[in-house]
Amino acid sequence: MAKKSALFNLKDLIVYFLVAGTGVVVQFISGSFFRSYYGYTTSVSLGYVVSFIVGFVLTKLFAFDARNSSKTRREMVKFGIVAFISWGITVGVSTLALGVINSIYPETIYRLPISSLSDKSRDIHVNEASALLIAMGFSFVSNFILHKTFTFKSTGFYDRAKAALNLGKD
Repeated sequence: MAKKSALFNLKDLIVYFLVAGTGVVVQFISGSFFRSYYGYTTSVSLGYVVSFIVGFVLTKLFAFDARNSSKTRREMVKFGIVAFISWGITVGVSTLALGVINSIYPETIYRLPISSLSDKSRDIHVNEASALLIAMGFSFVSNFILHKTFTFKSTGFYDRAKAALNLGKD
């Protein structure tokens, strides 16, 4: 008998939340590192790229019972498509949210009390961090739905795309 899978079954949602939480931590840490060298949008994008790699591995292994699937290549392609959409959501919503937050509240910077870091590396831009958290919330919802219904589910998309591009066998 085939296992019936609801879109929002509690087990998948909890495990995905934990996996995504790890991605949030990776994105925040790497994005903060990049923020010391680049502007806001670039640092958000670079942090997203780093968390993308971690996210695929953890999502494949833990979130949607895809650990033993023999379709890793097609899942990577589909994960990449979802990640591109999610990157657009993350950067777009965070930039929009930052504009709204900055129009309401003055720029707030908190300095971490870690003397071994440079002054620039110790600064946490509260408005930027808040805008990024809002964007990550939107990204979380869209990613969960797309990964559950597209990335780790056989939809026929990969086979049709491969045939259209004349790429041969899997």
